[in-house]
Amino acid sequence: MVGEIAAGKRPRGMALSPDGGRLYVSDQSANALQVIDTAERRVERSIALGESPEGVSISRDGALIAAASELANAVVLIEAASGKVLATIKTEGKNPEHAVFSPDARWLYVSAEDASQVDVIDVPARRQVTRIAVARRPRGIAFTPDGKRAYVACELDSRIFAIDVQAQRAVAEIRGGNFSNGVVISPDGARVYVSNGRDASVSVIDTGTHQVLATVPVGQRPWNMAITPDGFKVYVANGRSNSVSVIDTRSNQRIVDILVGELPWGVVIR
Repeated sequence: MVGEIAAGKRPRGMALSPDGGRLYVSDQSANALQVIDTAERRVERSIALGESPEGVSISRDGALIAAASELANAVVLIEAASGKVLATIKTEGKNPEHAVFSPDARWLYVSAEDASQVDVIDVPARRQVTRIAVARRPRGIAFTPDGKRAYVACELDSRIFAIDVQAQRAVAEIRGGNFSNGVVISPDGARVYVSNGRDASVSVIDTGTHQVLATVPVGQRPWNMAITPDGFKVYVANGRSNSVSVIDTRSNQRIVDILVGELPWGVVIR
């Protein structure tokens, strides 16, 4: 670890601008989004969010930011350039944790702790338009690079669902490790990586066959993850080990653990 940046008393979700110049961090203690200048390593402004914000995502072009606010049962949509709140969109699922943009920014897929569905928000219309049935307590969500599929991990049933985005329905169900949680997808769309909170492991899934190819031990209570742009390494936040595990995706082996602060929740890669 080479440095720390103050980001409120309880930072959770993070998203990085495409140019790496701004880091957006939800601060649950302040019910706000902290906007950090990554060059100067300081908070340059704070944007009010709904109560108890968690997951944050940014559109591929960097124009829009979405933050899930648990106790507000809503997603806050923000214009990145101005920091203006464009809409606060209510969701059917209670306690939303993640709100993730599709690659074309047409859709926001929202997972909620108290639900067995993915709520689908039409971004231009600024409203929820449908729901997709999955299993209990959906958590992490990731889209394939072409935007045709999304994968969602459902914690309480230890299942991962593959969703056909055009049809807006689940087309495959995969058995994961215990308490499936975070999800990332390789840049070529060939592999899905899913953290298993209770097993202290990451499952490697082939998107063509939906078979689990490998299970990689990591730290305790792995949560959210990130993958390098070349797809060669996955970084895993281990909440109860106070560490980040690094997986070599070519060998499917953990190569190092990096000690960090208490209860890490997520990772972004610049």
